[in-house]
Amino acid sequence: MVVDGNQLQFKEKVNATNNHQAEFLAANFGFNALQELTLPDQPILFYSDSRIVIDSLNKEYSKHYVEELNQLLHLEDQYAVVVNQWIADRQNEGAHRLALQALRES
Repeated sequence: MVVDGNQLQFKEKVNATNNHQAEFLAANFGFNALQELTLPDQPILFYSDSRIVIDSLNKEYSKHYVEELNQLLHLEDQYAVVVNQWIADRQNEGAHRLALQALRES
């Protein structure tokens, strides 16, 4: 997360049944943390290497992760502008390393 030019890193163990659910839960965690650090009128650029999360947000639809998506959409609704953008996982190496650290610690 980058807020006011400062990079912040968060990690938390999630209880997910699969990788896709973990990606939704991680996005929800991030948006919950963001609420304490930003104002509602600040534009938010949300980048993720999870196609299912970004596609679901942009379509406002998920066949299998309805509850997780609805929670995330509610969190995004707290901001005036949110841009959801998919990026390739090779461009998101820092997040991948952070996730691996959290897995090793659990």
